[in-house]
Amino acid sequence: MRPDEFRHALSLLPAPLYGRALPLRRYVFRTACPQCQRIGDAITLALTAAHYDQLASAGQLLDNATRLAEEHGTDCRPRPEPERGRGQVQRWATASAPVVAATDASWKGRAGGIGYVVSDGRYGLRSRGTGRLDPTGASRVLINELRAVDFLLTAYKDPPPAMTVLVDSLSALRWLHRWQSGGVADMPAGYSLRRRRWADRPTLVRLADQVNRRPDLSFRHVKAHSGHALNEAADGLSHMARRRVEESFDVRPRARELAEAFLRDWHASLVH
Repeated sequence: MRPDEFRHALSLLPAPLYGRALPLRRYVFRTACPQCQRIGDAITLALTAAHYDQLASAGQLLDNATRLAEEHGTDCRPRPEPERGRGQVQRWATASAPVVAATDASWKGRAGGIGYVVSDGRYGLRSRGTGRLDPTGASRVLINELRAVDFLLTAYKDPPPAMTVLVDSLSALRWLHRWQSGGVADMPAGYSLRRRRWADRPTLVRLADQVNRRPDLSFRHVKAHSGHALNEAADGLSHMARRRVEESFDVRPRARELAEAFLRDWHASLVH
């Protein structure tokens, strides 16, 4: 669960449950400690029960989480793990060149994937399916291209100043420029703005607001499949994420190897 998702879920609790859940907040985020994860799972189930107005069950789950936390003691200080699907090639973390990123999306049938790669070594990929409550609407490819940009920007507490973001979708680029110019209330046709279960705002609403507040970010078009190293990396990561929906393989080492190879090519091109 992301910090913003936890804060939103917490804000919906009645006061007695809020007071019991708040001290347990450090256990909600993924850690390497199995016992901390058990506590976090109990809290997440409690928040889900409260969402469906099962307040008695939510209270019991919070009591269980509190008991587990007391038994676990305070010696273990859970360290958050990187969000699943994200990573960084540390070799490029301190590169002095301007920060350039590329994002992409892939969709086939009922399976989709998004990906990004940044010249500072960061990369990410995420799978996505579709179902009865999918808020995407008719513009599935466009909206997932925009979700990929949001996935990139949320990799940072604050995206680097003057970062350049490359997209190979002209439709997505027009929406990013539209939001940056002030049209934050406008959304692609068919995109649902109904209340989300965990997030305080729909993804594209959040993205529009962030893009509007960051006029220093530069959004530019790059031609797909033209050999641009960062675009090819983002394309490969999004395809890998899409395939992972229906195939069983360990995506982590493959994603890192792919990102590392294309980042090496990108940085090599800067010195020639």
